[in-house]
Amino acid sequence: MFTLTKSELAIFKKLTTPIKIQNFLDKFPRNYEKKGETYMSPRRSLKAKKMHCFEAALVAALALWLRGEQPLLLDLRAVGDDDHVVALYRRNGYWGAISKTSYASLRFRDPVYKTLRELALSYFHEYFENKKGKKVLREYSAQPFNLKKWGSGWVTQEEDLYDLVDALDNAPHRSIIPKKNRRLIRPADKMERRAGRLVEWKKSHPRT
Repeated sequence: MFTLTKSELAIFKKLTTPIKIQNFLDKFPRNYEKKGETYMSPRRSLKAKKMHCFEAALVAALALWLRGEQPLLLDLRAVGDDDHVVALYRRNGYWGAISKTSYASLRFRDPVYKTLRELALSYFHEYFENKKGKKVLREYSAQPFNLKKWGSGWVTQEEDLYDLVDALDNAPHRSIIPKKNRRLIRPADKMERRAGRLVEWKKSHPRT
C-alpha cells in the first residue's frame, strides 16, 4: 500500500504515540517557503528537514495511519492571516491535535476535547494578528478530513499537493463566532501581543 523505503519506515516505527509524533515534529525547523510556496508530501518534508503546519500534519497523519488509526486533518480558517492545519487523534472518545507551529499558543492539544468545536475553540483566544491584536480565527472544518479517501499517493508524491490543499480548503466549514457576538470580541492587549511575539523558529511571518 505504501511505497516507503526501509529507512523511512524505520523513522515511523518509532512514532508510536501522539506525544512521540509531536516531539519528533518539534525537532524540525519551520518551512518558511523562502523559494516559493510548497505543499510537500511526507517523503519530501523528511528529505527537506523542514515543514510548515500542513506538511507536518501530513507526516503526523501518516504516522497514525501506520499505527492503524485514521489519518485525519482539521483546518482552522482565519481572516487576514494564514489558516492552520493540525492532525487529529482520539483517545477514549476525546479529541486531541498534533500541530507544527513557531508560536506557543497554536501547538499540541491533549485529548480532552469532547467535540471538534471544543478543540477548535481552544485555538481562538491566542490566534491573533500582532499589530492590533485582532483575533482572526473564524471557522473550522465541519468534519475530520480523512486522507484515506485520497489513497496513498500523497505519502510519497514528488509534486506539490495542490489538489489535496484545495479539497481541504473547499470542505464544509463551521463558524466559530456567533453572529450576534462578532462586535463583542476584545482584541489581544499589549501584554498578550508581547507574549505572542515569542517564536521558536526565527521569522515571525507567516504566523503558523
